[in-house]
Amino acid sequence: MHAVEVKRSLGEEDIAEIAALLAAVEATDHHAALGEHQWLDLVHGGRTGSAGFVARRGGDRRLLGYAQLSRGTASWQVEVAVHPAHRDQGLAIELLRAALAEVKLHGGGHVHFWVAQAGEPDDDIAIELGLNRGRELYQMRRGLPLESGLDARADVLAQRPFRVGEDEDAWLELNNRAFAHHPEQGAWDAKTMAARQAQAWFEPAGLLLAERDGRLIGSCWTKIESPDDPGLGEIYVLAVDPALAGEGLGAALLAAGCRHLAGAGCDAVMLYVDASNEAALHLYRSFGFAVDHHDRAYVADVTPLGT
Repeated sequence: MHAVEVKRSLGEEDIAEIAALLAAVEATDHHAALGEHQWLDLVHGGRTGSAGFVARRGGDRRLLGYAQLSRGTASWQVEVAVHPAHRDQGLAIELLRAALAEVKLHGGGHVHFWVAQAGEPDDDIAIELGLNRGRELYQMRRGLPLESGLDARADVLAQRPFRVGEDEDAWLELNNRAFAHHPEQGAWDAKTMAARQAQAWFEPAGLLLAERDGRLIGSCWTKIESPDDPGLGEIYVLAVDPALAGEGLGAALLAAGCRHLAGAGCDAVMLYVDASNEAALHLYRSFGFAVDHHDRAYVADVTPLGT
């Protein structure tokens, strides 16, 4: 027997226990058990309504599974991690049911259940709970360094590194306009920014800014998850002023980001992009990026409690 408990706040012991579970999941699945947004909500707390859910074995109270529910401005995000030895016990369904009940309790809304490298078992779970296939997110990769013709595109646009304590407000304003319709990226605030800057991987030199007439018009934020093993870098956030779309700024910034990562010792680069974002896909494919795998969101509209 096992039971699911809701955790609306987490102490250090809770986080350590959950982190051990996530490490076991990652070791088996070979990818992070929670997305970065969800992990930071777990550690730092999210908006009102965000919560964690733990599934324990009834006898020794061993932690078997965890779900993280995060509230955005326009939708809810939920991810689930179940210990590899206990994936045939329906724990994912129980955890998701608990998370959906919490959404109902807090006024309902549109829910995204995100699954990395989704497959048929995840489709079955979604069907069981009345969720439908929604967004597809591609992870794309290519080798580094860029070919000379692509690398030279970085020279079209002058860039400078981010200045901590000076550039946060301007960067947030650019980011939120560039991603105004994006359910996760488009509503960052000072707390969100500070949480990223507090991560071990953050390096101001890896956040490249482009200005025109003293105004920020674009940025390419790069990331090396493990500085001790920098073989794979990431184009973390590529943002261009929407008013300047079509001027080639995205290509110049992408080339600059790839150049920076190659200079830092990376021999490959990856990024994430919505499968429906044709303009971005065209840009990335023109740089030689190819799809490595895809993540999937299953979606539902949850009605408020009492309706």
